[in-house]
Amino acid sequence: MSRLAPPVSRWRFVIEPRWIAWHLFAVVAVIGMLWLGDWQLHRALGGNALSWAYTFEWPVFAVFGVVFWAKTILDQGKLPAEAGTSTAQGSTAAGLGLPGTASRRPAAGAPDEDEVEDDPELDEYNAYLGRLNRQAQARGPR
Repeated sequence: MSRLAPPVSRWRFVIEPRWIAWHLFAVVAVIGMLWLGDWQLHRALGGNALSWAYTFEWPVFAVFGVVFWAKTILDQGKLPAEAGTSTAQGSTAAGLGLPGTASRRPAAGAPDEDEVEDDPELDEYNAYLGRLNRQAQARGPR
């Protein structure tokens, strides 16, 4: 009698050491932003009128941080079939050095560079960009 191994959860990545470090960073950042909001509240109550804006701004930043973090975890936890065909989002995240983004591959339906047919409009646009680049280089640094 053979026993099948239980399936590995797709959410298991959240307990990897590199993700735990990111979790700790996110928690410290949110606590720091809330502390800054509290600090600005005390300054505002002390008579600094400009601090009233910051009193509300820092908690909003904390909420944005939590939303961004939740979206990052949900996006990373998606199965490859659920991830969609957008590779631009993956390349942006990979540029940030977020964990797990380096291994992203283009979507299965995305054509390779060799398979792309010549596009006269694209060639014309690239030539235009090349001319702009040469003109900018000829002017030199400003």
